[in-house]
Amino acid sequence: MATDEHGHQKPDATAEGIRAEPRGTAPTPLSVLDLVTVGSGRTATDALHTSVALAKLAESRGYHRHWVAEHHSMPGVASSSPAVILAHLAAHTTRIRLGSGGVMLPNHAPLVIAEQFGTLEALAPGRVDLGLGRAPGTDGATAAALRRTDRLNEGADDFPQQLAELTRFLDDDFPDGHPYARIHAVPGPVQATSPGGVQSPHRPPIWLLGSSGFSARLAGVLGLPFAFAHHFSAQNTLPALDLYRESFRPSAVLDAPYALIGVSALATDEEEEARRQVMAAALNMVRLRTGRPGLVPTPEEAAAYPFTELERDFVTSWNSNVVHGTADQVRAGLDDLAKRTGADELMLTANAHGGDVRLRSYELIADAYGLPKEPEKP
Repeated sequence: MATDEHGHQKPDATAEGIRAEPRGTAPTPLSVLDLVTVGSGRTATDALHTSVALAKLAESRGYHRHWVAEHHSMPGVASSSPAVILAHLAAHTTRIRLGSGGVMLPNHAPLVIAEQFGTLEALAPGRVDLGLGRAPGTDGATAAALRRTDRLNEGADDFPQQLAELTRFLDDDFPDGHPYARIHAVPGPVQATSPGGVQSPHRPPIWLLGSSGFSARLAGVLGLPFAFAHHFSAQNTLPALDLYRESFRPSAVLDAPYALIGVSALATDEEEEARRQVMAAALNMVRLRTGRPGLVPTPEEAAAYPFTELERDFVTSWNSNVVHGTADQVRAGLDDLAKRTGADELMLTANAHGGDVRLRSYELIADAYGLPKEPEKP
């Protein structure tokens, strides 16, 4: 275990909690990105129950991580509070890594995030990831309400400074003379320096998330793992991954780049059913992109919707980046994507109206790759 400048032990945030090995016949480790989607006719309670079922299924089938993403003011996405959801998932799982994909750091004070994820680490030792983004995860007006300011660009521009501050709080190593030197994130390393204190051997590893080049370069320069949002920014995937790898400098965290990509993937028993389901998810995106966010529609709603020509062009483009079909078709698409991008890990998000459809998709993909099947914990 490393020590700080005062000789105190520091918890590790090294590749031990980052790198993973593929299981079964998968080309890379497979993980889950859970948007906690709420379908038409369903409640947030229904969506959160599905998230628990999904985390338990993912753990029993050998998926490596289960991340949830921060979104705000979107009726169809019930993940506005990642730390709360992750605490709940921690109570229902024992092995799978849990994390944020991600927390939008400009929306929060770094000390608050350090405290929240220190608490999560205490609840689920050695299996918590802290993924960070610099976008608001919502529209401008909602971001202003969250941050109590309308100077939104300022928050994004300050991201490197916020990240440095958060890291200092997590490691409890502000230098002497710093205004925050006597402020400590608890739970955290300061508890080990108190009389009778015992240091936890872990702290959540930081991941940088992005959909363009900014976070890719910053992650590379800092030697941090990088997660790219291929599922909604596919045209930028290869340039961003190239930039990350070119910028990478070995660090105490990683000695070589480690890149994960988020992928929209939906497997169903019949090919036609996959097409029906992704059309509903695409309609949800049409509404979101045109300022009409709502609950995820049913396939029947999507089939009856009068798409304009412009909307149909958007849907065609959007669905071209959704790997969907039967389990074998999805497997082939994921294999090709892993080969083209060289990603070290694929994080799958299944967007569909019904929780049963999403759960079935992850089960089918696990079967297609021969992921081991272990009993779910009660």
